[in-house]
Amino acid sequence: MPPKIILASTSPYRRELLSRLGLPFDVANPETDESQLPGEAPEAMALRLSEKKARAVAKDFPGALIIGSDQVATVNGKIYGKPGSHQRAVAQLKELSGKTVNFFTGLCLLDSNSGEADVRGVPTLVRFRELSDSEIENYLRREPAYNCAGSAKSEGLGIALLASMQGDDPNALVGLPLIALCDMLRKRGVEVL
Repeated sequence: MPPKIILASTSPYRRELLSRLGLPFDVANPETDESQLPGEAPEAMALRLSEKKARAVAKDFPGALIIGSDQVATVNGKIYGKPGSHQRAVAQLKELSGKTVNFFTGLCLLDSNSGEADVRGVPTLVRFRELSDSEIENYLRREPAYNCAGSAKSEGLGIALLASMQGDDPNALVGLPLIALCDMLRKRGVEVL
């Protein structure tokens, strides 16, 4: 019998992505502090938090494989988080206009029995077009992406804000790198196909 799979996330985007694999899974809220540690590089933060989220729910699910994921969006070391409001989303998109953003996604698959964790990082470089104020307002009016790092949903209308994307897995940009996850699951004996 395959191990139970737990997604340590409340993100509806990660839940939808994982459901594409057709594997049964449950969802648990990791309730973790996502603050950056002093002097911590953004990529190191995403890796640390992906594992921290998985470990936060491990005690509740013995014998399970637990998936944790975290993403940071950066330009020249500055982190762009979830804006949370229209005003902050407008400000973010104005700052990101014409720039290349590194969306770095940390992914962890934790075996709750052994405590072994496979932790990987998947970068996606996204170049935003030069955006006018009216394009930004029109976009946010139609798709208020206030809960998305970088204020744009690439899986939705936000794709119209972009000039290019470069990465190994388009799902990583949405928050759950499925190519890497499938590899991790296979190594733990879970057949995806």
